Amino acid sequence: MFRFKQFTVRHDRCAMKVGTDGVLLGAWSDVSHVCNVLDVGTGTGLVALMIAQRSPAVVTVTALEIDADAVSQARENVADSPWKDRVEVIQQDFRTYISDGKFDLIVSNPPYFVDSLLCPGEQRTIARHNSSLRYDELLEGVVRLLSDKGRFCVIIPMDASDALQKMAVGSGLYPSRQLIVVTRPGKQPKRTLIEFVFNSETVCDRKELLLEEKRHQYSPGYIELTKEFYLNVN
Repeated sequence: MFRFKQFTVRHDRCAMKVGTDGVLLGAWSDVSHVCNVLDVGTGTGLVALMIAQRSPAVVTVTALEIDADAVSQARENVADSPWKDRVEVIQQDFRTYISDGKFDLIVSNPPYFVDSLLCPGEQRTIARHNSSLRYDELLEGVVRLLSDKGRFCVIIPMDASDALQKMAVGSGLYPSRQLIVVTRPGKQPKRTLIEFVFNSETVCDRKELLLEEKRHQYSPGYIELTKEFYLNVN
């Protein structure tokens, strides 16, 4: 299990464990002026719980997951959290998911090995590869479910950034914020977070975040972003 300041995440039955990508997405996504949030591919429920912690009590979070074991564990993690009345975990394929209303914020840490060979084991394959949810299918669902003034936040490999942004613009979504993530000084960025909106006149605010100044020493920027979650970070 992984203990945070206000909740605990068990991940022994989930293909993808608690990791930096999910923490970054949960901490960076803009939760201001939202009422309804959708977490696509919630896995352990980590991002949904982080969003709930950061949001006012009126905000509800729908956590969507296709894998049955992950759904079961996410429901347990939510039930043990302070926000069990605000987070609902649903087993559903995002491609066929239908909602009664639109969402003010959609977040996703999607399958990310776009062109790599499939790894052994169906559960881990579904969690890690976009054979189960391609980027174009993700964007199609976002366009269908996002409110007119809503935001879509995603974390993806840096080398997929240009392609995703091009697809997004083709779908009517425009980048409004981008955070390029560098693990340590001198390293090439491997991940980026991007926020999309429907406003075509939006100018994207691009920034860079260094995770560690040296091994096991978090940067001030990463500490500031995650201090409300990590136990030994203040």
